[in-house]
Amino acid sequence: MSAPTRFDTLAAAASRYGEASLENYALVRSLAEQISTGFCRYLGYRKKCVYLVPPDGPFAPMDHGSGAFSVSGQGFLPLGEIKFGLAVRVSHTGDWIRIVLSAEKEGPDLDVGIVGGRNFAFRLPITEERLQEFFVILFEHLTDWFNDQADHYANGVYGGGAMGFEFLHSEEGE
Repeated sequence: MSAPTRFDTLAAAASRYGEASLENYALVRSLAEQISTGFCRYLGYRKKCVYLVPPDGPFAPMDHGSGAFSVSGQGFLPLGEIKFGLAVRVSHTGDWIRIVLSAEKEGPDLDVGIVGGRNFAFRLPITEERLQEFFVILFEHLTDWFNDQADHYANGVYGGGAMGFEFLHSEEGE
């Protein structure tokens, strides 16, 4: 048996990286799916009201599968932060907004940031209790934005409090 070559050493390092990046993606995707289904239940709406959507570009209130993640379409799965979008129904008349979340593993935690809002650490494995705590923060983030905008209007101040939301009216996703 011959000694490993430098290429063998490089290939082993790349393999280790690939395994870690796949684990990171699996953790983020699992969390995203739990947030998508759990937040709709948290809101108490009887129909599907949260979908995983791309973090950038056009979106529709429907599940986008792996296309909902910032690493979608990349030949080599990067290791690090992954973003995903949530389309959240915000009215009885078919209005949706997209909120973008970023997530990455940091030691024993999966850190999640609401783009334009707070960060939250999930200790692994993720528990239902921590998900519920995160849903409170996500709900407050959304309702605070709408209330702040209405307050700005009432006080004659416009253009403040931008949080990067994108609105969409659609009867899809009913």
